[in-house]
Amino acid sequence: MTRILTRTASADTVSRLAQSGLHPLLARIYAARGVSDPAELDYSLKALIPPGRLKGVDDAAQILADAIEAGARMVIIADYDCDGATACAVGMRALRMFGADVHYIVPNRFEYGYGLTPAIVELATGLEPELLITVDNGIASVEGVAAARDLGLATVITDHHLPGDTLPEADVIVNPNQPGCDFPSKALAGVGVMFYTMLALRAELRSRGAFAGRTEPNLAELLDLVALGTVADVVKLDHNNRILVSQGLQRMRADRMQPGLRALFTVAAREPARCTTFDLGFALGPRLNAAGRLADMSLGIECLITDDPGRALEIAQELDKLNRERRAIEAEMQEEAMLGLDGIDPGSRTSLTLFEPEWHQGVIGILAGRIKEKFHRPTIAFAQGNPGELKGSGRSIPGLHLRDALDLVTKQAPDLVIKFGGHAMAAGLTIHEDRLEEFRETFEAVVKSLMNPADLTRSLETDGELEGSLFTLETAQLLEREIWGQGFAPPLFADHFQVENQRILKEKHLKLQLRKGNTRLEAIQFNNAGPAAEHIHAAFRLAVNEFRGVASVQLMLEHFEQE
Repeated sequence: MTRILTRTASADTVSRLAQSGLHPLLARIYAARGVSDPAELDYSLKALIPPGRLKGVDDAAQILADAIEAGARMVIIADYDCDGATACAVGMRALRMFGADVHYIVPNRFEYGYGLTPAIVELATGLEPELLITVDNGIASVEGVAAARDLGLATVITDHHLPGDTLPEADVIVNPNQPGCDFPSKALAGVGVMFYTMLALRAELRSRGAFAGRTEPNLAELLDLVALGTVADVVKLDHNNRILVSQGLQRMRADRMQPGLRALFTVAAREPARCTTFDLGFALGPRLNAAGRLADMSLGIECLITDDPGRALEIAQELDKLNRERRAIEAEMQEEAMLGLDGIDPGSRTSLTLFEPEWHQGVIGILAGRIKEKFHRPTIAFAQGNPGELKGSGRSIPGLHLRDALDLVTKQAPDLVIKFGGHAMAAGLTIHEDRLEEFRETFEAVVKSLMNPADLTRSLETDGELEGSLFTLETAQLLEREIWGQGFAPPLFADHFQVENQRILKEKHLKLQLRKGNTRLEAIQFNNAGPAAEHIHAAFRLAVNEFRGVASVQLMLEHFEQE
């Protein structure tokens, strides 16, 4: 069952936003998302929260500036997802602008696991570093930092993940979620933290006269990378993150971006001039992530740091090939998972824990997300890990903070989970293979204790009805240009329609012709071959459909109910 709900908005707030010059429809939509002041829609760089408010960033800037002046070799320890890859690329490009001797390594997830481990420190020593810099990881790397200290290596941690009970004894930690940090935006992605660190470093170098006699590096050139990593990591798009994303999209639309991003747009057959957050999250991001899921994320990082357009396109084509392979593996795994759920009534459970020995470690996160979407239950999918271990990836639903739930599991059964980490909506973990069933039942009990039964019913929050005069291409284009994403949902409307015609496309998509009053509308619902009744109540997005060079408005149905 799915409930179609309507967001509420203060009439006074809507009026105030409209009076500031905002389109009346946008005023209603923004007010329903908690925007009360037109200043919250100022996406200029001057509206960014100052770097100095980020705990540790000034100390990090001093350490990095000292290292540059001393000619010390730095090695960035990257993570193997899109956020980690873009954060690494921001660090590599910025530090090279500043004249640093900088290199990087990214752990192969299947061989080394996650984060700055002692094994990764040992691997990094092959590059003869004097300073290690983590991006999008490190806040939980207590043992790895200790190993680095034993070797006389300095460590700068830049991360955004939630800390555990013990912090690593690094030379400095830059993380808005660390204890004692009053940075107002706790939602910075790893790439955002690294960008802020580079802003502080530039200010420190400026104060030392490092740019005397030469042009100061323009870090705004890296905002396309910041936007991609921020959207792909599905962090909350609060005001500060919307600024970063908006600035990055502006650069992409003006064709002022890294050769690697331009190449990714090419292989994804997307048009940069009208790119949106949807393109970043569902076209570019997955192609970069495919490298970390199936191969080695250094391929993705090389795509982002090369200045050779030909080389960038060559790598992007390889990433596109990996992404197609990832999709095929995922489809097969999803089919297996669905078959395994045939005898299970998810209505009787508050969580789902799945495992198949043949499943691929790199795709279980996507699989968990797909199953979660279908059954609206927190889901963890496991694959074979090291001998005697299972590696899992989980996705949650509103109402359950997944990392906190796993933390409670470890407190109730201290030796059940080997390690874990993550966020409210996504987490990773490793367990003992012979204790899978014990984990399944412990996790189920914890989830049941934490969740309100009402949260197990899917709810679609909509912006209510759309005025008849606004079912236009101009309205769709207006909405398309705005910044939408996690925590700042794209507009979703709800209304009643008469179904005049319907047919199935490619055996799985439902194409409809709808009528509302005197207006006929084209609509489509993907991955649903079920027929619609003559009258439906539908939740839909207004989209621009391009066919043979002609643009028109189309309704993208998220859900409909027969009437």
